[in-house]
Amino acid sequence: MGLLTKLSDREYGLISQIVYDKFGINLGEQKRALIVGRLNKVLHQNGFSTFEEYYNYLIKEQSGEALKTLVDRISTNHTFFWRENDHFDYLVKTVLPEISAATKNIKNRSLKIWCSGCSSGEEPYTLAMLLREYYGHSISSWDTGILATDISSQALDKAIKGVYLDENVSKLPAHLRNAYFKNIGNDQLEVLPQLKSMIMYRRLNLIADNYPFKNKFNMIFCRNVMIYFDKPTREALLARYSRYMVDGGYLFIGHSESLGRVAHDFVYVKPAVYRKRIPQ
Repeated sequence: MGLLTKLSDREYGLISQIVYDKFGINLGEQKRALIVGRLNKVLHQNGFSTFEEYYNYLIKEQSGEALKTLVDRISTNHTFFWRENDHFDYLVKTVLPEISAATKNIKNRSLKIWCSGCSSGEEPYTLAMLLREYYGHSISSWDTGILATDISSQALDKAIKGVYLDENVSKLPAHLRNAYFKNIGNDQLEVLPQLKSMIMYRRLNLIADNYPFKNKFNMIFCRNVMIYFDKPTREALLARYSRYMVDGGYLFIGHSESLGRVAHDFVYVKPAVYRKRIPQ
């Protein structure tokens, strides 16, 4: 690819600001090398000799494709199946039984889950498996829906295809791996259609003021997403999560994260699990 284009302090400030303004991602000084490494190919492909030329292109380009490419390049989509699996254990042993008991006398039972920051699909597919395992044939009597959103078009394309390297699936319990994947060769496995049909994938920028959702969610998974946001951005995001969640709904965050001193409507349940307050 040739020599890396140098990134001056001023240019890094410009790139960091547009990333923050458009996506809410707070790069900080420690991401400087990452920006240089991941964006050099974009500069070379478009014939830019400096990052300032690239920045000027970003702010002038009208279609939005340049910004999509930018966020695809800087997004970190390293994940795997069964990551932070105690969330899944809690889901099956506590949350699903609780929802089932609370709705047993309701004719049209609904269960809506949102994976915000779904990356390449491992999390929503795992949730779909667990719902099918828990409810069995009775799942057809539920109005279930899993919405999976991400800012990265590249990650969503991979999620929709549902094809993964064997090593990416290796931590899944064997009975789930055997039941919901088919081997397609070259050390690759593909998710079965019955899971794909349970999930709706959409591109979404989490810092948008409003989301295009009709229904409120019983659960929101936002794991290892807020680590990229500063305090004001996290507070605004949590307020929107509350707006689109049923009272008593569950919020799952990454184990390296905490809501801490951020203002919010959620009550601590256990590490990385919170519940939306129920009005008294």
